[in-house]
Amino acid sequence: MLSGEFHTSYAGDMGIFETRRARWVLAAFIIAVFAIPFVAGSYWLDVANRAAIAVIAATGLNILTGFTGQISLGNAAFLAVGAYTTAFLANHGAPFVIACPVAGIVAALAGMVFGIPSLRLKGLYLAMATLAAHFIIEFTSSHWEAVTGGVAGTSIPSPRILGYDFSDDRRLFFLIVPACIAHLYFAKNLFRTRVGKAFVAIRDQDISAEVMGVDVFRYKLLSFAVSSFYVGVAGSLLAYQARIISPENFPLGVAIDHLGMIIIGGLGSVLGSILGAVFLTLLPEVLRLAASALSGSFPHLVQLFTPLKVAVFGLTIVLFLIFEPDGLADLWRRVRNWFRLYPFSY
Repeated sequence: MLSGEFHTSYAGDMGIFETRRARWVLAAFIIAVFAIPFVAGSYWLDVANRAAIAVIAATGLNILTGFTGQISLGNAAFLAVGAYTTAFLANHGAPFVIACPVAGIVAALAGMVFGIPSLRLKGLYLAMATLAAHFIIEFTSSHWEAVTGGVAGTSIPSPRILGYDFSDDRRLFFLIVPACIAHLYFAKNLFRTRVGKAFVAIRDQDISAEVMGVDVFRYKLLSFAVSSFYVGVAGSLLAYQARIISPENFPLGVAIDHLGMIIIGGLGSVLGSILGAVFLTLLPEVLRLAASALSGSFPHLVQLFTPLKVAVFGLTIVLFLIFEPDGLADLWRRVRNWFRLYPFSY
């Protein structure tokens, strides 16, 4: 009786897809995702686009924090760098295919600058250094009015590719989701390479990694660059999706949300980035619908939505840290393995 699947080579063990069935399941899932614009209304299309953007940003943070062990509170700042770079380029006639990757590159350079303290700082001290980056970039975006529009913000024209105008959420879906898939594919492959393994070695024990010949500072800066590139691209897509951006779009709470995504989804897991981002994007929407449904019986519930959302977010983080510290990705892995090994679940 066949129970479980086993690899007989290193190449098989390092493959992206463990089995042929996994390829078919992923293909079916992607087809289902691309069917969303044909069945969902504008509200849920907006939610789906925001979820896909959050997946890219959470994946970038997971590369830095989950895989390399460098904690960062600067995600909102690098999101702003990508968004404002896009706004500046788009308003000066740059097309989407130029503005979006350049926004990622500018954010990567900013990430490398603020990643320099990682040579000497770790843990809470590094977190405070990246927090300083947030306030520096927030101050710049509020006062550099010639580029950012200041506190009033700035508008961004809709993206165009080969004359096709992506002017609404349904059309943007076919721009954002493929970009999300491409970034996930790159991240999945990254940790099959020497660079990705160096990231993991630094996370596990940076001194031992340095003894084995890993250039720790170089790979830390590279991790900051790759992570910030992801977040910068997410900021670029967010700018195109929101159409109007201001410093209010990038509060410190956004960075906290992204940390929550990778904690709930699972640190050091690409799948965890997806699950955590989707979970925390849908959670406020579910709470909003529940508050609206119960508003007849509890009229003050709608007014309490904002503090309720914060309370549920905090409670969710605490519960996951206590009962599922490895996140949704590990929970999914256990459920999948139970079915794969049944009836020999051990």
